Formats: sequence, C-alpha cells, structure tokens
Amino acid sequence: MTSEALIPVFDGHNDVLLRLWRSENGAPELGFLKEGTTGHLDLPRARVGGFAGGLFAVFVPSSIDGIGSDGKPQALPPSLAEAQTATLDLISLLVRLERASEGGMRICRSGRDIRSAMASGALAVVLHIEGAEMIDPDLKMLDVLYQTGLRSIGPVWSRSNIFGHGVPFRFPSLPDIGPGLTDQGRELIRACNALRILIDLSHLNEQGFWDVAALSDAPLVASHSNVHALTPHSRNLTDRQLDAIRDTDGFVGVNFGTMFIRADGRKDPDTKLDELIRHIDYLVDRIGLDRVGLGSDFDGTTVPSDLSDVSRLPALVNLLKVRGYDDAAVRKICAENWIRVLERTWGG
Repeated sequence: MTSEALIPVFDGHNDVLLRLWRSENGAPELGFLKEGTTGHLDLPRARVGGFAGGLFAVFVPSSIDGIGSDGKPQALPPSLAEAQTATLDLISLLVRLERASEGGMRICRSGRDIRSAMASGALAVVLHIEGAEMIDPDLKMLDVLYQTGLRSIGPVWSRSNIFGHGVPFRFPSLPDIGPGLTDQGRELIRACNALRILIDLSHLNEQGFWDVAALSDAPLVASHSNVHALTPHSRNLTDRQLDAIRDTDGFVGVNFGTMFIRADGRKDPDTKLDELIRHIDYLVDRIGLDRVGLGSDFDGTTVPSDLSDVSRLPALVNLLKVRGYDDAAVRKICAENWIRVLERTWGG
C-alpha cells in the first residue's frame, strides 16, 4: 500500500513526549525522528501507518502514591514547582522535535494550521495538557501556555488537584467517584472558554463532567474515553454522559487501551480489534457518526497487538470498511470529525 492510498488518521491522545522524556537517550528527539523498535509512535512509523497528527499530551507523573479518604490507593499530584519544571522540559522537547524534523512536523494552533500541515505531509501536532498541576491558582501560567501553543487541556488526570477530582482507575465501577470541580476549577473552565481552549473530559469524574457541562459554552469532548455500557470501567462514559455530548454536538475519541474496551477490563494485548469496533459502533449509534473519532492513548496504555504501533493503523481502517463503514464514514472517524470539533471549539 502506498502512502497516497492511506486514509489519514488524526488522533486524540498520545504520551510519546513522556516516553521520550523518560528515555536515557541524550538526544531524545532522535528517538522520534528515526524509526524505533520500542514504544508505539515515531515519525517514520507514523508515515507508514497514515498517522497524520493529533493531540500530543504534556503529562507530569505523580510524585508519590498515597491512600485516599476511602482507604484505597490514590495517585498524588506533583507540586506546582515540580509540575512547572517538568512541563518546561516536555514542551521544550516538543519544540526541539519540531525544529529537528526540518518541516516534518508542525505545532498547530488553528484548524487552518492542521489542514495545511496535513496537506503538505507534515505531522500536525496540537499541544495538550493532561492534568493542570502546572497552572497556578491565579491562572497566569495558562496565559503563558496558550502563547506557547496550548489549545487543549484536561483539568485533571486520574488524581485530585486544585481544580478538581480525577476519576481513579477502577473496574468494575461507575465514574461517579467523589466531588467534581473546585471553585478554582470553575475559574479555569471559564478562562479556557474565553481563550477557546478545548476542555478534555476524559479523566474527570462524573460530577466534574456535569460541572463542566453546566459551565462551558463549548462542545463537550472526551479525547480518549470509551463506552461504560460495554466495559464498566470508571474511565468510560455512561449513556447519560454520551447523550450530553451528543446534545452539545461534541465528540468522543475511542481509546485503544484494552482495559477500556474489553468486557472483562483486562490489560491484555491479545485482544481482538473487534472489541474496539464494538465501541465505535455503539458510539456511532448513540451520538452520531459525526461525533466519533480515535483517541489511541499510544505510548500510554496497553493496546491490542494488532495495533502494536502506529504503522499498524491500516488494520483498523480496513476492519472499519469490512464492518460496513464506507470511505466517507471512515475518513470522518479517522480524522475529519476531530478537525471539525477543534475548529468549532477554537473558532476557526
């Protein structure tokens, strides 16, 4: 199959920056620009698989783990200073990647940027924050990050911070775990609306989801979440949440993580792609074809072996066609729906 024949994929979530940052390579950008044998994502394999761009996450790992008020293990957030230092490192890495790629990848700040990059064959990269621990209570860092290129933010990861409460990883479990946004979290949502930054709901607990729904004037978007009715994991979305996303003309990017797509919630690479298609089918039926896309979580979770890296994406594309999606529908799911909701959120 030639690169011209590939249907482009614009993906809602990956953690390649964290993987590269944690590597022992003295020049981690080389680990992305040259084809590798570890991890899920690099530029050469992206070109082979038709991976045309996506939201690249800046995620600061938990400094330590603790015990929550319910007596269960709970990830604790890094301090503001730790998070800001790590964020600077990760964004600097992304900027160095763009520079070293010599036009092979571009940091995009608008829908026009994304479309231009994809048309020219450059990887279209959108800067995304996963967990806002690096943002101060006065939100001064939000303005700095926006000027740097931030266009998408998840207020929390699956841990609490000053803005709200993330949903812990539990199976089986509803996402209705703990309180939602704090007063500072509500201010963050208002500020993101004013800047037209996409608000990602994927790691918020259910009350936080409804708090955002009540405040935000933007489409409700979950960048890498799946269907709770099929896989009752706390990170997945209930039918009521899906209906709210549909009613705002929002969007869901389907996570490839096996624990989010299997009925038994197991981390098992020996998982058929049919499990992933089940979630896509359900979402298309529930919220509409134009509101469904991909949010792989590459380099951040255990994925099916048939999607062991981005070069294998054509297997998913082909299976969608086998399962009855025509070319236009596949193009929507793979890229066009994502770009549409970003343009609606950003205002162009």
